[in-house]
Amino acid sequence: MDGIYTAEGLEDKTALWSKYHGLVRQEALRLQKRLPASVELDDLIQAGAMGFLGAIENFDPKKGVTLSAWITQRVRWSLLDELRERDWVPRRVRTHSREISAIIKQIEQEKGGEATEVDIAERMGVSLKEFHQMLADNNSSQMYSMDELQENFADTWENCGDEHAALNPVNDAIQQNLIENIAEHIRVIPEREQRILQLYYQQDLNMKEIGLVLDITETRVSQLHSLAIKRLRSRMDHEAK
Repeated sequence: MDGIYTAEGLEDKTALWSKYHGLVRQEALRLQKRLPASVELDDLIQAGAMGFLGAIENFDPKKGVTLSAWITQRVRWSLLDELRERDWVPRRVRTHSREISAIIKQIEQEKGGEATEVDIAERMGVSLKEFHQMLADNNSSQMYSMDELQENFADTWENCGDEHAALNPVNDAIQQNLIENIAEHIRVIPEREQRILQLYYQQDLNMKEIGLVLDITETRVSQLHSLAIKRLRSRMDHEAK
């Protein structure tokens, strides 16, 4: 069949692509801004287009899911799958990322308060300059950021095997609870890091623009963004155990 039935009737694939290709591009752009420059927008759009085709092939209006919501979710899954398959993050960077999160958790449990950058660097046995470089390296490799936190810690989120179920109202509520949980953790991290997350994720500013707002360098914004994500991960990881 070259079309699908929607609430408006039978629509062919060409008409659907004309109607929704802007959504695919929007999702690709949304993700690209959080990735290194080496990741080409055209590659992401191509991956998103494959997700779009899969979405219309498997869409079932009887499930009570709107076509636009179904396409959006499938495109997002396809984009994340594309990045996972590339596996371009160096092993060294992955190791440092896990180590930093674990050390933050250890220090904050011991102190009953914030783990400073000096605390973390000392525990890792590196200079503050070396630690800042690790943060910068990690920030450029954090493909998912908030999306990753939501995915990694959504223990009750339905997996992709039942994609329509993952869009039902129950899972909408689960996701909302997860977002609220992340927001709770954000409220207890250092104020400047909170501000960076707010400007980046809520106001959609880039690192350079945030630097101008906070009167710090773009590099420093990148480091603090990386540290903020690791603080959240360490707290949520501890909560999940």
